[in-house]
Amino acid sequence: MAIINFVRDYERIARFRFGRFEGMKGPGVVLAIPILHQIVRVDTRIEVLDIPRQTNITKDNAPIDIDFLVYMRVDLNEAHLSVLEVENYRAAVVGLATTTLRAVIGDIQLDEVLSQRERINELIRTRLDEETTRWAIKVTNVEIREIDPPREIQEAMNRQMSAERVRRATIVEAEGTRQAQITVAEGERQSTILRAEGDKQAQILQAEGRRQAQVLEAEGYRDALSRIYDIAQTLDTNTMNLQYLETLRAVGASPASKFILPLELTSLLGRLGQSSDDR
Repeated sequence: MAIINFVRDYERIARFRFGRFEGMKGPGVVLAIPILHQIVRVDTRIEVLDIPRQTNITKDNAPIDIDFLVYMRVDLNEAHLSVLEVENYRAAVVGLATTTLRAVIGDIQLDEVLSQRERINELIRTRLDEETTRWAIKVTNVEIREIDPPREIQEAMNRQMSAERVRRATIVEAEGTRQAQITVAEGERQSTILRAEGDKQAQILQAEGRRQAQVLEAEGYRDALSRIYDIAQTLDTNTMNLQYLETLRAVGASPASKFILPLELTSLLGRLGQSSDDR
């Protein structure tokens, strides 16, 4: 033991005088006189403890090997507890971590152990921290490094994963087929709508064309009748009588053996004779 001890900022020295605890000394220079004093140096930095691999039994009785890391540090303000309350706090934390892991895993199903590492890490950390507080040990983090199930369980998991991949592929394929069918049906629907719209527009155009033709035809009849009427207004009585006689002459030229003469013929001949006398 050195008489003069240089204590760093992250260290403290528990000094005893004839076996009686004097307190935590440092940082700086700390004197320790042989025979008079005994000292224990404490490091307050975060330490990493490697918890050895061990076999644990899950809630559904499946054996599983797990190893993990524990990150801890000695509380600077209560560092004397790590000396006065426990002989070797590192060995104590390792033992406590081992039993805590077994207790946590024993309450969880195998599938949860394999899929919920973060939850298990937090459970172990919380329980360890509660137990190590009396030694001034703060457990800052727990990380499961490896989970190794038995070979038969691993093979069953591989088969399950393979079946799950097949199931997902089938679902994806079915979804793709469904989307394709929806797309085709939507395309056919749009095509039917467009065809119906085209037929409707064609029928409208045809009806409009017929209406326009009828209007033009009616207007042609109207104009023809109007012209006939205008021309008829310019004809005198003699012209009409001569046209009537011309019609009778055409009738007489037919091979018929009987003729029916209208009553108006007598008056017509009278008018023609009167017209001749007037001239």
